[in-house]
Amino acid sequence: MSLTRPGRTITSPSRARPVSRRARRGSTWLVPAALVALAFVPVLAGSSRLVEQAGGPQLLPLPARLDDPSPVPLVVHIVSVIVYAVLGAFQFSAGIRRRRIGWHRAAGRLLVVVGLVVAMSALWLTLVFPRSSGGDLLHVFRLLAASGMAASLVLGVAAVVRRDVPRHRAWMIRAYALALGAGTQVLTVGLGEVVFGDSDLDVALQQGAAWAINLAVAEWLIRRRTTRRRPARRAALEAAVRAAST
Repeated sequence: MSLTRPGRTITSPSRARPVSRRARRGSTWLVPAALVALAFVPVLAGSSRLVEQAGGPQLLPLPARLDDPSPVPLVVHIVSVIVYAVLGAFQFSAGIRRRRIGWHRAAGRLLVVVGLVVAMSALWLTLVFPRSSGGDLLHVFRLLAASGMAASLVLGVAAVVRRDVPRHRAWMIRAYALALGAGTQVLTVGLGEVVFGDSDLDVALQQGAAWAINLAVAEWLIRRRTTRRRPARRAALEAAVRAAST
């Protein structure tokens, strides 16, 4: 029910629909839980590699590109990816951002450093380690993904320094989407090898498709946020104009 007066419309309080505490709690944890679930298989595989590097049993087959006398770059990459994937998921909870802004900012600073370690170690592994299946095309895809992630983090920091929060969020969403490529590759490679095969070109396209899917979803979310903000800004501007004219 709404009461109309000249120049304004007032919504009756009896028609308001308060959001229940259970609904708010569910929305707070839904996105982080989904992102952690997407990262679960890569995190599990990375943890298995760490067990092997610590002298434990070999739990996974060892690709040729990881058969390197120095395990340090690999260990650094795996640890940083696990931290970035799991901790970064909670940065996308609107409830946490609203109620624990201090935690969000502190975690964000840590994640920028960890994310840059992820990107730089990925570049190192791509450039220095022997190439695996996927050939030159996959090599280029990996270079682009790691470079794009690093650039997104830097641009995200530059945006928040300028207090441009929407652009900061957009770049951080892109960085996380690129970092979580391995999670989507579980699906694209698993299904792709069954349907198309496992030639170098097939493997490269299957893994590249995962980064493309993640970026497409990220851009959709960014555009969706922008579209939702425009009506609110327009309404606020109209309200300010009406208030100034009375």
